[in-house]
Order: sequence, then structure tokens, then C-alpha cells
Amino acid sequence: MSRENGDRPAAEEDSTPSEFGEDAVNVPQQQAESGEGEPAAVPQEDFEARLQELEIQKNELNDQLLRKQADFENFRKRIFREKEDAIKFANSDLLTDLISIIDDFERAIRSSEESKDFDSLHAGIEMIEKQFTSMLERKYGLKRFESTGEEFDPERHQAISVGDKLPDAQAQVVLEDYQKGYMLHDRVLRPAKVKVSLEPAGNAQNDEIEGDK
Repeated sequence: MSRENGDRPAAEEDSTPSEFGEDAVNVPQQQAESGEGEPAAVPQEDFEARLQELEIQKNELNDQLLRKQADFENFRKRIFREKEDAIKFANSDLLTDLISIIDDFERAIRSSEESKDFDSLHAGIEMIEKQFTSMLERKYGLKRFESTGEEFDPERHQAISVGDKLPDAQAQVVLEDYQKGYMLHDRVLRPAKVKVSLEPAGNAQNDEIEGDK
């Protein structure tokens, strides 16, 4: 049987040379035989050296962590100790000023023992008291206030007794100041203990309201 035009024997197709050449066909086989393309084995010596290096780094990090923990603990203890000292010695300035007042009292007592003069002792104590209250107000904002004759204020006064009603008063009035009150800056530190007048029955406006009823 004759071959049609364009047909070629299979042998002729297999014998057609590749455009990449014979070397390109044999490259994978050559690589497989030579071991190329596979990861190279790490030598045991390099692996042990790297492991030792990592172990050293781990120990250094552990040492740093322990030092940081120790530093933080020392810092915490120092802060706690400073806080305790701040609370313990918070009144150092005030106490230093009080010491000078105590010195004045000691001098007044010694002077009175020598002179046996009551008037001189009284004048000395009165002078110390004025110096003391002036120092407290000037340096610490502690001010003593007077209450007698003032309108009764529950924020500033503590009424412990009641007297007669004042005829012309429109509100309760402090009649007597039993114990002085003190202000610390703009806040009542201790209210005054006072005697107050009876509360008035009402003012003219209240009387008119009652009359209308």
C-alpha cells in the first residue's frame, strides 16, 4: 500500500532532532545522577555550633530578664518606702514652726518663775497666742473666725444652747461663742460651738401672708 502525500514513517518523526538539543533532554537525568537540585546536608559540626550559639543567647536573655525583675522589685520597694516617709514626715514644716512656739512658752514659764509676776506672765502668753495664730494663718491658711453677733449659719456654727428671741432680728443670731471656729483656706475646718437666739416667728412678709389667709 502506498503512503499518502504528507505521511512520514514514525522512525523519521522520532529521529527529528529537538530544537533544544540532546543535552537539554539529558539534563534531569544528569542532575539525578550527580545529586544536583537536592538540599545539601548540614554538617554535624555546624549544627552543634549553631545549637550552642542559641543556648548562649537563651542564657543571656534569661540573665537580662532576671536583672530586670530585680530592678523592678527594688524600684517598687523604693517607691513604697518613699511613700511611707512622705506620710510620716508630711507635717515636718508645721512641727518645726510649733517647736518655736514651745520655745516661747518655755521662756515665759522661766520668766514667771523668777519674777512671780502674774501680769507679766499673762501678757507673755497673750503675745505668744497672737504670734501663733498669725503664723498659722499666714503660712498654712488656718484662720479663726468670730461668731458673736453674726447670723446663725449651720455650715459654720454648731448650736448647743438657745437663748431669748431678739425682737428686731429677722433670723437666728449667735448670742455667745463658746468655742471658736476655724477655716482652712475656704473650707470650715471646725464649726464654732455657739448659743443662738430663738428663731423669729416671721418677718413682715410672712405676717401679711398669714393675714390674707
